[in-house]
Amino acid sequence: MTVHGQQVIRLEFTSAFEMLDFVQVVSDHVSRAAGLDEDAMHWVSVAIRESVINAIKHGNQSDERKHVFVEFETTEGAAVPELAIRVRDQGAGFEPETVADPLAPENLLKSSGRGIFLIRSFMDDVQLHRAPEGGMEIRMIKRAQPPARADHPVQA
Repeated sequence: MTVHGQQVIRLEFTSAFEMLDFVQVVSDHVSRAAGLDEDAMHWVSVAIRESVINAIKHGNQSDERKHVFVEFETTEGAAVPELAIRVRDQGAGFEPETVADPLAPENLLKSSGRGIFLIRSFMDDVQLHRAPEGGMEIRMIKRAQPPARADHPVQA
């Protein structure tokens, strides 16, 4: 749907890992429509998969009675096109500042705990907070890189 010059796509599904591929298809389509290049699309893809996996596994504790909500938003006609993504679960939530640093020596060999770190690395802006409706919400933004101008060629 288009609201005030913004394209908004909302998904709601049960906590089933089988939904990851569907979310991936939607993410790729929206990323392309937002003007993201192939590299940016790849990083958005990794970030969306990590955030949905976290919502299912950690937020909703893999409880298929609980839902995951994903929203993609693009702004039409913006000077620098961007894609905003929100992922919300229906879990108990957590305090983002208590997440262990995956680069700390005691955490380097752990098999989990890097998702939020990776998302922050791949996206231009990331915010985590408790959602007013309940659960945790992550809001991520990826901005399109402006195309190189012909009068200012990119140096190799």
